[in-house]
Amino acid sequence: MPDYNYRTLLVEKAAKVATITLNRPDRLNAVGDGMHEELEDVFGRINGDAEVNAILLTGAGRAFCAGGDISAMDQSPEPATASGIPITLGRGPRRLIMNILEVEAPIVIAMNGDAVGFGATLALFGDVIIAAEGARIGDAHVRVGLVAGDGGAVIWPLMVGVHRAKEYLMTGDLISSTEAERIGLVNRVVPPDECVPNARALAERLANGATWAIRWTKASINKVIRERMNLILDTSLAYEALTVATEDHKEAARAFMEKRRPEYKGR
Repeated sequence: MPDYNYRTLLVEKAAKVATITLNRPDRLNAVGDGMHEELEDVFGRINGDAEVNAILLTGAGRAFCAGGDISAMDQSPEPATASGIPITLGRGPRRLIMNILEVEAPIVIAMNGDAVGFGATLALFGDVIIAAEGARIGDAHVRVGLVAGDGGAVIWPLMVGVHRAKEYLMTGDLISSTEAERIGLVNRVVPPDECVPNARALAERLANGATWAIRWTKASINKVIRERMNLILDTSLAYEALTVATEDHKEAARAFMEKRRPEYKGR
């Protein structure tokens, strides 16, 4: 049986469902403090766990995931991606997205609160998203002077079309869960206290369904995402790495820490 002992994730198994909870509620589950590496690991472990037929992914506290830990970006001695980890030719972000796509079991997202930046990517690479009323979703990379490199440029055009994707990725605007449902980003919206129970009920239904019919249907549909990954991801990660070195990104990180609006200079 795989070991699920993590510092920033809680993993619980029951009724053939593995529940992964992002567990940095004091930081709105921002991806830092080793969370990225643990996320890379957990999906690989779960994919090899014969006791798991479905996965439920959610966040502790009032957010699903606030994206990269911007305070870590500002303090890190090495350039960091918006996922909050040092740039190493994009290996970490690429490995995590690939590990999520490799999971055979269906992944149900309980978007209990805001999903921002890489948090939005985590949600959108799931298979079904149940969102809470009042939650917001958006890829805010550009707001910290970065390219939407670690999955946003891949998944948003598939979900909402090219023109809507360009608008949301170039502005970094956050979208209400109600609007996200209208444009096809999430499957349905429920009251906050019903978000996790609804997602869990669906995960248990899938876990007890026709296992290989469900898994191979997912694998067939994911071929479309894999094709886009091959076309886009390496390029978008490379562009993100370039923007890490820009003065605009450094200014955005400083402005966040100083709680002021950034003053971009185009450098």
